[in-house]
Amino acid sequence: MPYATTDDGVRLYYEETGSGTPVIFVHEFAGDYRNWEPQLRHFGQRARAIAYNARGYPPSDVPQDVSFYSQNRAADDIRAVLDHLGIGKAHIVGLSMGGFATLHFGFRHPDRALSLTVAGCGYGAEPDQRARFRAEAETVAEFIKTQGMVAFAEKYAYGPTRVQYENKNPRGFADFKRMLSEHSAVGSANTQLGCQRERPSLYDLTEQMRALSVPTLVLTGDEDWPCLAPGLLMKQTIPSAALAVMPNCGHGINEEDPDEFNRLVGGFIAQVDAGRWPARDPRAISASITGIK
Repeated sequence: MPYATTDDGVRLYYEETGSGTPVIFVHEFAGDYRNWEPQLRHFGQRARAIAYNARGYPPSDVPQDVSFYSQNRAADDIRAVLDHLGIGKAHIVGLSMGGFATLHFGFRHPDRALSLTVAGCGYGAEPDQRARFRAEAETVAEFIKTQGMVAFAEKYAYGPTRVQYENKNPRGFADFKRMLSEHSAVGSANTQLGCQRERPSLYDLTEQMRALSVPTLVLTGDEDWPCLAPGLLMKQTIPSAALAVMPNCGHGINEEDPDEFNRLVGGFIAQVDAGRWPARDPRAISASITGIK
């Protein structure tokens, strides 16, 4: 089985298909590399498409100590995969937890990113939601530890931004729930406590966003309520960012509507590769609504 090894000795399982410009897919908390199958099949026809499992997600290693899990480690793990594969730069596509990792990868390793797709990113970021999100992360971790992943999947899969997927595609949703139930309880609980609970709010990262020049696509579903305002924040703050909102979609947009997701991301990557992705025109930022004072 193919593995990349991180700076702290954790092995990360990956799969790849196709050839050409590399595109790395970074999964969400409730997913793993298998949830990127619609993207591997699509982008693998024209690019080198790679998906890996984060630390804590078998067959990647599952560190028992929560200190091995953090937002910075998640971002640096993307670099470890690139280094192992001998890739200098890649398009990075992340969803939710993977979207946070992708954004932080842009902060920490901008010279290694051709572009950033930050999808479904924002849970717990709004200042008035911080305490609630941290408390819920602890509740989730405790539930997983005491009840196990099968019971957890039966509840978590039916969250307010997941039911849209079930309504559209019951068979796909059933696969999502089953795969979630197969995750490591130790790895999932530690991810909640070390990475999710402790990550900084997006609203505390605006200086880093303003300095980010890597082409960036912010992508969210219009029923993914916790991500809408943070998506606008990233659009307004990152000079190289565009914002796309997928209609009638919840959180798992790459599986819920893979055709639209692939179209948006594919078009973005094509523009970047052609050297046509713009930075925001400074004239678009004005205290005047009409431009006439």
